[in-house]
Amino acid sequence: MKLRRVKAIAVKETLQILRDPRSLMIALLLPVMQMFMLGYGISLDVKHIPLCAYDREGSQASQGLLKRFAASRYFSVQKVVADYSALAREIDDGTCRLGIVVPSGFSQSLNDAGTGTVQVIVDGTDTNTASLAANYARSVIAGFANDIQLKTIQRQGGTVQTLTPVDVQARVWFNENLESRNFIVPGVVALVMAIVGAQLTSLTIAREWERGTMELLVSTPVKPLELMLGKLLPYFVVGLTDAAICLTLAVFWFDVPFRGTVATLFFTSALFLTVVLCIGYYVSVSIRSQVGASQIALILTMLPTTLLSGFAFPIDQMPVVVQAVTYLVSGRYYVTILKSLFLKGAGIGELIVPIVCLAIYAAAMVFLAARAFRKTLG
Repeated sequence: MKLRRVKAIAVKETLQILRDPRSLMIALLLPVMQMFMLGYGISLDVKHIPLCAYDREGSQASQGLLKRFAASRYFSVQKVVADYSALAREIDDGTCRLGIVVPSGFSQSLNDAGTGTVQVIVDGTDTNTASLAANYARSVIAGFANDIQLKTIQRQGGTVQTLTPVDVQARVWFNENLESRNFIVPGVVALVMAIVGAQLTSLTIAREWERGTMELLVSTPVKPLELMLGKLLPYFVVGLTDAAICLTLAVFWFDVPFRGTVATLFFTSALFLTVVLCIGYYVSVSIRSQVGASQIALILTMLPTTLLSGFAFPIDQMPVVVQAVTYLVSGRYYVTILKSLFLKGAGIGELIVPIVCLAIYAAAMVFLAARAFRKTLG
């Protein structure tokens, strides 16, 4: 292998990138667009759930319960309706996602027995939001009930300790404010790099076939490994630049804490970038159409990184067979590394297993990509 030939191919590919507006747009604008779209568009936090109430009693106790819902950041009281059918219409029309029905005799039941019944109706078309809304509603009602019981016991001469014999002090580590953005944005970095890397390199060899320049390339003394390195080096630099852009946006724009080291981040990013670049190159060699190669590259990189890496869905909640399949997805290891670097501040020692797996994956893809190209026109 001669570095002079590698350099010549790299310079040629760099000029091609600079002359192709589509490549420049993908390389420079896509990471920023993806970070903003996914960073703001994806959120697991459910707040200000629209709520409608049907207060059949209208007492001080029932009004106090509704005020407790209005004061919660998880609910936004839209309407207080006059009958049950109106409540059903509001939920059916989508105006409200949750309905509260306070029955008549609610305050009397609290005073006499110390307990009461409240009906909660949840729109279940979105199961995740419905489950969270129901749990939030139970929490608000439980807090209200505890306050009522406290007042009742105090009137009877009891003390607070009779209500809470065990004091629970909960602490959240690594994501103290439970912000879903801190969990999502690191995964967005992996998704952006997978898309950009595979998309750009999937066009390299396919472009030569479509433009009729493959004959000239084959006639040169350049070897397959030299061709691969020369083709991928410019995109490797672009990919690391995109990683720097994503890191800057994550930390300084989205305020995601970064507790690891920059050196570890760029080392592991280089390994993951090697994987996706080689996948794109392999597809480009195998498929001579730029459109076809681009689509196949997206299927092989974006979909697994989105669905099977732990970015969008927790792996431990997947079926056992699917969990086994995730070990074949390079994005799984990179997303694990990113989340540990950003939130936990993990070092090389704590990340040795995913780093070794990612390195093995990168070596295997380099081997396959280097053997994929043949200097023939058949």
